[in-house]
Amino acid sequence: MILFLYGSDTYRSRKKLREIVVHYKKIHQSGLNLKYFDLKENNFQDFKDGVVTTSMFKEKKLFILTNVFTNPEFKGRFLKPSKRFTETDDIILFYEGGAVSQNDSLFKFLKTQAKVQEFKPLTKTPLKNWIKRELAKVQTTVTPQALDKLVDFVGNNLWQMSQEIKKLVAYTHNRQRKEIQPEDIDLLVKAKIETDIFKTIDAIASKDKKTALRLLHKHLEKGDNPLYLLSMINYQFRNLLIVKDLMEKQKPYYSILKEAKLHPFVVQKCLQQAQRFRLEELKKIFHKIFQIDVDIKTGRIDPETALDLLITEI
Repeated sequence: MILFLYGSDTYRSRKKLREIVVHYKKIHQSGLNLKYFDLKENNFQDFKDGVVTTSMFKEKKLFILTNVFTNPEFKGRFLKPSKRFTETDDIILFYEGGAVSQNDSLFKFLKTQAKVQEFKPLTKTPLKNWIKRELAKVQTTVTPQALDKLVDFVGNNLWQMSQEIKKLVAYTHNRQRKEIQPEDIDLLVKAKIETDIFKTIDAIASKDKKTALRLLHKHLEKGDNPLYLLSMINYQFRNLLIVKDLMEKQKPYYSILKEAKLHPFVVQKCLQQAQRFRLEELKKIFHKIFQIDVDIKTGRIDPETALDLLITEI
């Protein structure tokens, strides 16, 4: 039997892989016939030797193969005697944590000969349902408003989402509550993202575009929504513009704190960053962010490309 698990949602695919291994170990308790092959380190011969070796136990073998699609030698040799593998009583599991070319010869073979499960990133409604199921496991609920915020702030990166859920559950249970509220999301999730955004803004303010782009792409790789990132950059530059204007008017710190109506921590950061910009420069940047937002929402430009352009043009 051949199994094939693949897709960019590695959180769910890894979980499925663990379930298969646990189920196998329950039935075949010796564990001696569970074999892992990383094809960045192993080759076809290593795998073949494992297949043909007679086990001292009358058990099905489970072979877990990773990084197969990066090994042309393995793919070529596996496909030649493929009938041997499709008719075996052992289990050969191909695991690929990411996208795979549909034109790849091995991919085409597996799609027709294996039991296949693809793990695509969850879209909004399935993602919300997944979050609610995870919370139900620990007897916790979430208000609709808090759920919307959580999805907006974190996106569909389930590795990050699972960590945020653990923090939120611990926090609410400590306060003798079993329901997550919008303010919990603001306190525990939004604050963390805003702190990370400050690092990106610091890099932009320092004219360090290379670092700013690296930090920006780190957010995107974590699954942060590009439009949310743009809104956070917009929010921070709006704050910078407000604080810079008050600084130009030679307002003392306590007046800036009062008139800006911002958290003292935000004001402190803005005071540092605003010194690196001229007021007119901040106005132009703020206008540029507004224009990019319009271009994205009218479909004139891809959101991720727009963010790259924003950083390079500031």
